Amino acid sequence: MQPTDPHFEALLVHLKETRGFDFTGYKRSSLMRRVNRRMTQVGAAGYADYVDYLQVHPDEFTTLFNTILINVTGFFRDPDAWEFLSKDVLGPLIATKPDDSPIRVWCAGCASGEEAYTLAMALAELLGLEAFKDRVKIYATDVDEEQLNEARQATYGEREMQTVPPELVERYFEANGGRFAFRKDMRRSVIFGRNDLVQDAPISRIDLLTCRNTLMYFNAETQAKILGRFHFALRDDGVLFLGKAEMLLSHASLFTPIDLKRRVFRRVPRLYARPGVAFADPPPSGGMAVTGLDELRDEAFAASPLAQLALTSDGLVALSNRQLEKLFGVSSRDIGRPFRDLEVSYRPVELRRYIEQVQLERRTLRIPEVDYQRGSEQTNLEVQISPLAGADGSLLGVNIIFHDVTASRRLKAELEHANQQLEAAYEELQSTNEELETTNEELQSTVEELETTNEELQSTNEELETMNEELQSTNDELQSINDQLRISSTQLDEANDFLETVLTSMQAGVAVVDPDLRIRMWNRRAEDLWGLRSGEVIGQHFLNLDIGLPIERLRPILRGALGPDADSSELQVDAVNRRGRPIAVRVACTPLRRREGGTQPEGAIIVMETGPVDPA
Repeated sequence: MQPTDPHFEALLVHLKETRGFDFTGYKRSSLMRRVNRRMTQVGAAGYADYVDYLQVHPDEFTTLFNTILINVTGFFRDPDAWEFLSKDVLGPLIATKPDDSPIRVWCAGCASGEEAYTLAMALAELLGLEAFKDRVKIYATDVDEEQLNEARQATYGEREMQTVPPELVERYFEANGGRFAFRKDMRRSVIFGRNDLVQDAPISRIDLLTCRNTLMYFNAETQAKILGRFHFALRDDGVLFLGKAEMLLSHASLFTPIDLKRRVFRRVPRLYARPGVAFADPPPSGGMAVTGLDELRDEAFAASPLAQLALTSDGLVALSNRQLEKLFGVSSRDIGRPFRDLEVSYRPVELRRYIEQVQLERRTLRIPEVDYQRGSEQTNLEVQISPLAGADGSLLGVNIIFHDVTASRRLKAELEHANQQLEAAYEELQSTNEELETTNEELQSTVEELETTNEELQSTNEELETMNEELQSTNDELQSINDQLRISSTQLDEANDFLETVLTSMQAGVAVVDPDLRIRMWNRRAEDLWGLRSGEVIGQHFLNLDIGLPIERLRPILRGALGPDADSSELQVDAVNRRGRPIAVRVACTPLRRREGGTQPEGAIIVMETGPVDPA
């Protein structure tokens, strides 16, 4: 196991506390590699320095998250797996459901939306367009807000559309200005929203859940936690569709493979216990038998002054009391229902994730300061969730107690308010006494200062008159200098405009570097050729540019143009332009000298002219 770096862990905590992104469950090797790459780009020497950089430059968070969250997706990625899913999974799944029943799909880690719209097309082909719009809801989630905004636009370029069959493009997309927009009437069935698989509650009652090549970025512990939530989200016969990099070999208790090669799995149903059985005590082994013990237990639980709710290990309501019915409306009629279906599971506080935490950690958890509004009355609660274990240590369920702390909180607030008022009154009294004592001394001192100030003002007035005459003379001189500077500035602007016109008109990319090979000029043709704007490269080292030009092959001619015996030279190389197309580039390098006869060049002019690719 790779040792953790405390400074790196502190960086992850900083990201979680300031922006709500929890990367602590990601694999450290890949996560550190991506963060280190971003640190190199901004020049941060260590993780502590990078935290300081983030605090000074808030815009860096967006760039860092885009670096960490690798958004790789596409329409019908792994076509063989999609064909199997449509024919052997979705077809039978639809056939087993009633004709008017809804079909719920969750696309987790949807990135820019291609996979969600692929699901929409696959289901529309099987159901027909009208049935699709009536029955299907696709919930597409991701943690990257920028990607979600792009997915909501539902417009894609020709490169993204290459993997979509032509007949589907014609049926489900509308061409507009070189881009393709997904049909608006079907787009209403695809709902995009932010969901953190590590922190947020899962979507429930799902028939098909796709999460392709997302789990591989998490460590084993976080994977197990996410898969547990996926198991909770799916129906008993629900299907999980993963990417080809994920196997689930160690989670056979949750999912069983339908087709391991194509990474399609079915949820393993849990055996639900009869409501109340998980909380029944074993019969006594000896002693006198006590009759009516079960009724006594039930009545004692029901009469408790505290609102209580007991759940089985599978999340079913097992017991409730009268105070709970009075507070939340949960009665004995709800026994046997899934807890997630009750309003109290998420209002006044989201309890499901706390229940999962209690079941995993096997310890009591308290949730303080919960406000509950009932009509015009507000109740302050403190919720206690405790695990219930059997004699053999197995988890039977959880017990939830709602403590009404309205009166105590009100008294505490009144006491704090009274203490604050008392302290404020004492401080005001003390301050007033000190101000009265000092005011008399200040008034006496002020009278003396005014007398002295009057004399100083008289002297200052005489000095100002003298300075005014000197400033008038200086102003005349500055006016003359300003006229000369205006003429020089006009000439310089004309020269710069002429130079810019020449460089812009050239059909070749031109870069000018100083003796240290740092870029001083980058014309528009170079921007168009390599996809880097002038503002991005000015001041950068030429040999460090990440472009399609083989920079290392240019090192000899650059050295020849900047050496003592500087001379022009050229070289033809194969390269890849910003569109990813191969091109042949003739690179000419000429020494830059300020005037004729200069010995040491002050830089070099690099001219990059494209030509046809050599067929050989």
